[in-house]
Amino acid sequence: MTENTLEAHDLDERAPSRKKKALFWTLGIFLVFVLIAAGIVWAALSKLGDFETIDNAFPAESSRPEANVPAEGQDDPAMNILLLGSDSRADTSTPVLDDLGNRADTIMVAHIPSDRSGVQIMSIMRDSWVEIPGYGQSKVNAAMAHGGVPLTVETVENLIDQRIDHVAVVDFNGFQNITDALGGVEVNNPRAFSYGDHQFQAGPITLNGDEALTFVRSRDFQDGDYTRVENQQLFMKSVASEVLSRDTLTSPGKLNDLVEATTPYVALDGDFGVGTMVGMGTSMSSVRASDITSFTLPTAGIGTEGGGQSVVYVDWDELEEVQERFKHDELADYQPDPR
Repeated sequence: MTENTLEAHDLDERAPSRKKKALFWTLGIFLVFVLIAAGIVWAALSKLGDFETIDNAFPAESSRPEANVPAEGQDDPAMNILLLGSDSRADTSTPVLDDLGNRADTIMVAHIPSDRSGVQIMSIMRDSWVEIPGYGQSKVNAAMAHGGVPLTVETVENLIDQRIDHVAVVDFNGFQNITDALGGVEVNNPRAFSYGDHQFQAGPITLNGDEALTFVRSRDFQDGDYTRVENQQLFMKSVASEVLSRDTLTSPGKLNDLVEATTPYVALDGDFGVGTMVGMGTSMSSVRASDITSFTLPTAGIGTEGGGQSVVYVDWDELEEVQERFKHDELADYQPDPR
């Protein structure tokens, strides 16, 4: 898989102040990747209460890895943020978590290293065949059905052998609002495909909100979720590039539209508050879009389990490498072949 890096954008004198820009970049780094548009930082202090709160997001402390500690010579510990995507919500009249349902459609871990030099996003294919604590082998997204967000956190912590510090749940329908708030998003589509009434040509195409939602949902491919995950990463890369562009950064109206488009579709754990955001923004003031990379948890092919259900097997040998890289903050240059 080709490394997903984001091109940096130069900002002119009209750009935000350094402090606000630092906060903006921070949220833009990991929240954009799961459709929490980076523009929310502009209203973080006043609109934080608009976000839904995930109560009891974490498992019992006795079952968790030890808390991360700063690397030698660093002031801050590494941070891991679990990002869950929901594809079942009908509208914004009900809570995000109520309509998350029994499965998480998208599972990602955003790793922010101790030195705050960048962000690495790891996608976990939802059909990955793993151990669900207390329930045996199953698809990773089945953890939601068995024990909600806390069991999902515990399952992922066991996979990466590291602690999850924060959780964000995003409703996929937010794709539409965010895309339209940006005036459309251009992606360089590597393969032509059709899904329902939508046809997506190969090459540069501009997606409106409805098209974007279809683009990231589509899984009618010969390789199933492999292409689906790649399309999600591609779209989020394009969203981040647009959000971090000069046209967006210097447009209060567009930033406000992004704030309004974001808040109804997001739920955060109770500790993911203003203090955390400000602290992260201060420590990551030098991070730029080119410091963002993404990869997919290594897999070892597909098969069937449990009465014929299609599953994706984890490459357990390579997973040990992933665990070591999480532990030692060495994910920035890691690009395994997801297939």
